[in-house]
Amino acid sequence: MSELAKDPFRTRDHVPEFDDIVDEIRRRSAETRAKIPMVADVAYGADRSETLDLFFPEGGRDRLPVHIFIHGGYWRMFSKSDYSYVAETVTNAGAIAVLLGYALMPAVRMATIVDQVRRARRWVDEHIASHGGDPGKLTVSGHSAGAHLATMLFDDDSRPSGIKGALLLGGIYDLKPLQTSFLANEIAITDEEVRRYSPINHRFDPSVLVEVAVGADETLPFHHGAATFTDSLKQQGLSASQTNLVAANHMSSIRDIGLAGTQAAALLTKTVGRGRGLDQPL
Repeated sequence: MSELAKDPFRTRDHVPEFDDIVDEIRRRSAETRAKIPMVADVAYGADRSETLDLFFPEGGRDRLPVHIFIHGGYWRMFSKSDYSYVAETVTNAGAIAVLLGYALMPAVRMATIVDQVRRARRWVDEHIASHGGDPGKLTVSGHSAGAHLATMLFDDDSRPSGIKGALLLGGIYDLKPLQTSFLANEIAITDEEVRRYSPINHRFDPSVLVEVAVGADETLPFHHGAATFTDSLKQQGLSASQTNLVAANHMSSIRDIGLAGTQAAALLTKTVGRGRGLDQPL
């Protein structure tokens, strides 16, 4: 095995079924868009990348809980439409699913992407009521780079974020190790980006209930990052817990989040339920 292949952040080299999973989630996403009521490509900004998709549960739409999902891909690949299938779990739990799109590195830098997800969240606060949602019942989740971006929606301990719960799956909470990974040639994380945008360096809204999840079969940096970040949140006074997903890797964990009966889907359902003030799954 080459030195590059030993890179613990190079997911493809540690998940033999990588391409099969990507094909599966794209197929399931197309099926989801065809069967769940939705409004696609709603603009939250002027750039063509600044759009979001809304998916709705069956029935009336009156002050429904709202859940934002942010996709991963090391900030440089995938799109919101690749992850439409996540809306299956969210809408089955009785909430509106909001899937965010954002620009990709290296065409833009991290500051742009963080600003985009924050502006998308402001769009939800200001406009979701007109779609039958209640911004006061807001929860968030993200996978990998999306988990990193999800933390940027409640990383201010000086005021309430308005977010009731967060599910962070296979997240990246310290950007420093990426500077010596295969990503150095792809997105070239800078020292300033490490300093400004590593969640491990931030303080967070203590009222948010946070679930940090990692696949049991993920590589060591993801386990270390999850444990370290969970401890940091607890030290800041947040209610935070960590779950290791049995027999799951970095890709199968996010695949399963849209499949009823899986451990990952149960965590997402529980998080959505926190929008209603519930501590248990709906």
